[in-house]
Amino acid sequence: MLFSSPVFLFVFLPAVLFLYFLLGNKLRNFFLFLSSLVFFAWGGVSYSILLIFSIIFNYFIGRGIDKHSGSKLSSKYLGIGVFLNLLFLGIFKYANFIVENLNGLLEVLSYKPFGDPGIILPVGISFYTFQAMSYLIDVYRKEAEVQKNPFNLGLYIALFPQLIAGPIVRYHDIAQQIKKRTVDSAIFAYGVRRFIIGLAKKVLLGNNMGLVADLAFNTPADQLSTPLAWLGLVTYALHIYFDFSGYSDMAIGLGKMFGFTFLENFNYPYVSRSIKEFWRRWHISLSTWFRDYLYVPLGGNRKGNWRTYFNLIIVFFVTGLWHGASWSFVLWGFLHGFFLIVERIGGSRFSGLFWRPVQHIYTIFIVLMAWVLFRADSLGAALSYYGALFGNGAIQNDFAVYNKILNFEFLLFFTISLLSATGAFIKIGGFVETKLSGINERYFAITEIYRTFQAIFLIGIFVLCSVYLITNTYNPFIYYRF
Repeated sequence: MLFSSPVFLFVFLPAVLFLYFLLGNKLRNFFLFLSSLVFFAWGGVSYSILLIFSIIFNYFIGRGIDKHSGSKLSSKYLGIGVFLNLLFLGIFKYANFIVENLNGLLEVLSYKPFGDPGIILPVGISFYTFQAMSYLIDVYRKEAEVQKNPFNLGLYIALFPQLIAGPIVRYHDIAQQIKKRTVDSAIFAYGVRRFIIGLAKKVLLGNNMGLVADLAFNTPADQLSTPLAWLGLVTYALHIYFDFSGYSDMAIGLGKMFGFTFLENFNYPYVSRSIKEFWRRWHISLSTWFRDYLYVPLGGNRKGNWRTYFNLIIVFFVTGLWHGASWSFVLWGFLHGFFLIVERIGGSRFSGLFWRPVQHIYTIFIVLMAWVLFRADSLGAALSYYGALFGNGAIQNDFAVYNKILNFEFLLFFTISLLSATGAFIKIGGFVETKLSGINERYFAITEIYRTFQAIFLIGIFVLCSVYLITNTYNPFIYYRF
């Protein structure tokens, strides 16, 4: 079930909210846990069985870590827990990939290949497995108390607002909120506003950009012109940003409605002036998870330059694999890791000598080139797309395609997308808020008119999104497969 689906917006969410606030505080966590299982089971009951299995074994591993705290046995429990979580993730996410590559090797050696495992990737497994490992590590490090209530641990791992697409919530960030949290009208209203904004980013901007991006990337290489290739790449960059950041905004908004505070997951990454800055702004919950649970334990930057470079390569190799079981994802991760190393060696100091727009162009160019690997169906398709980008595409432009996509609706949402991605609307809103805060009581009515306009605008946006969802069938979610 997607947040951006009519059944979620008009059936599931209203019912859960109504019953949640109808119940007393003692029953709310249990009810929210059951609601999360129902939400997850919508994609298949077998998925829920896997999720429940993950909750049960992480619960007992966590108790073992806590019971033997400070001893070697505690470390063994942690090692077993991390191993089982990674094995769990490896079987269901990477078994097909491993067998495919082994079969390629066996074919070269003239041996009989293995059969296709035919394992279907469970929705959200990468996210909730990482959250489960966060819990075990936080308990081992004594950064959080062990959870003795299995339903509360289940709520942390399975909480539906961030279950299938994050942000990845650390246990120590949310442990106290599971015990006690409050929701007042202001917090709930903020959650609603944040959810509607995220919904608009996903449905109005992300989906419209995705239509054009899919058209370009699905066009045969010999028919893809250079202008269309660049347009497809730019719209894909906007698509993946608004698709994912919109979903994160919806998750943060939903969390607020139930009294939870999730950390921000995006901070306008396309305004970055280096790849290092990009990763401080893009999918923040994932990059900080790898920093704290992989990069730092590997030694971080404490053991000399070469060890630091090696650690960065390992981290971005894993980052690539986390996003998908494909060599194109691995190369995507390596590309980002390579430029991070270049910047660390001295490239960032060198680029700092240039005019700021040049620094932005450098960063966006690298990010766009990497997105080709992320989006293309195979390495061969990626190479063909690179060829089209740099003049090896179709000589004649397909004007029928341009007439189909370059209409007023697309141009409007494309312009809004570009402005939104740079934070222009936030700056304008901040400026207006600052001016309104300086208005004295004599002009209080102006502030009230502005608040009323905001409310009407959000209602209008929600209605427009609803119309799009009901009348259009195109509503993908890129990170659903991760």
